[in-house]
Amino acid sequence: MPPPPPPLPIPPRQTGVGAAAASLLQLRSRPKQEPPPLLLNLQELERFENLLVFAKAVVEGYYSGKHKSPYRGSAAEFADYKEYAPGDDLARLDWRVYGRTRRLYLRQFEEETDMTVYLMLDTSGSMRYAGEKRQSKFFLAAKIAAALAYLMMAQSDKAALVLFAQKVTQYLAPGGTRRHLHRLVTELERVRPALTTGIAGAVQECTALFKKRGRIVILSDFLDDTDALFDALAQFVHRKFEILLLQVVDPDELNLPSFNAAKFVDLETAETVQVDPEEIRANYQAHIQRMIDNLAREADLRQIQHRLIDTQHPYLDAIEAYMGFRGKNENQR
Repeated sequence: MPPPPPPLPIPPRQTGVGAAAASLLQLRSRPKQEPPPLLLNLQELERFENLLVFAKAVVEGYYSGKHKSPYRGSAAEFADYKEYAPGDDLARLDWRVYGRTRRLYLRQFEEETDMTVYLMLDTSGSMRYAGEKRQSKFFLAAKIAAALAYLMMAQSDKAALVLFAQKVTQYLAPGGTRRHLHRLVTELERVRPALTTGIAGAVQECTALFKKRGRIVILSDFLDDTDALFDALAQFVHRKFEILLLQVVDPDELNLPSFNAAKFVDLETAETVQVDPEEIRANYQAHIQRMIDNLAREADLRQIQHRLIDTQHPYLDAIEAYMGFRGKNENQR
């Protein structure tokens, strides 16, 4: 029997967000032969926390995880007066104003509330693709989802997780606790991509799941019917959800690998075709670029954000995309 693996080094005692990350990211009991890769890398996340500090200084409307609500509430920040009408809450009457005007007015406030973010992750077979010496699109997308969830909760937002292929296969309702983050990361680590893609159908299923208005972040290669996707997203656009599409691609999918002859296998249907990549490269590159441009253009027409995420630089691109998406929508509130 091989000797047990050496214990993990104990990091210096931390406080605040760093301590929460350290407590959440320890490996759980797994088979001894091959420990699983860690989705959340502490060193990388420390860099992202620095990015949050930077973003706070340069993105207008960035409020450390607190978001101005369009609804009037009863929090501490005064907004306006409203003339009393029968049935209104008498506890909110401003008696000083009544003393001056002899008219009844209620104080209104701008409510500070956390934001609910729905992370949707494509687990279909096409996400298994991995270029030479690169990790699969799915694993990188899962790491992005884990990092985004961590950052959202560190900023007092709530994150939900939807795993989907042809339909929704797993749903974790919104939460903002360390326990919830631990469960979310656990679910990501369990996934093995399979089945065919059905983004539109999965989005339709989410109509009943996404009860509170918030933000939707979809991580996928979007190798599917984009017309059907936008038809499904229309209901959320109408309900004033803010939507970000993170299109995860491998460089091979943009340019084709350099081989004299190659057999291409569809990861979802197992269909094969043998071809010389050089013979089709130019047409293929033009076709894939049209697909990406069409997705971006149709998204922009609907005020949906789109960002192409290259698997060679997944974290920085994804975090910057989310931060820009968040900052842009904060400014519009």
